[in-house]
Amino acid sequence: MAGQAPENANDDVKAMSFEQALDALEKIVDDLERGDVPLDQSIRIYERGEALKVHCDRLLRAAEDKVEKIRLSREGKPAGTEPLDPE
Repeated sequence: MAGQAPENANDDVKAMSFEQALDALEKIVDDLERGDVPLDQSIRIYERGEALKVHCDRLLRAAEDKVEKIRLSREGKPAGTEPLDPE
């Protein structure tokens, strides 16, 4: 991330898949839990972790919106779909 402006440091997060973002977030948690990261780097990777968490939450909400429940007829045959959790 050297040479990047702070406001652009996490722009790449938006292009990550859920799996990529989750892997990156897990690595950040591991690094922070080890406790051997310098303070200034800890702050940067914590901020990146926040961006990754927000991105993962957004992707999960989008996936949940696409999940549908299959409606069955009295005979037990598929009769259409409806939202999983109608609100």
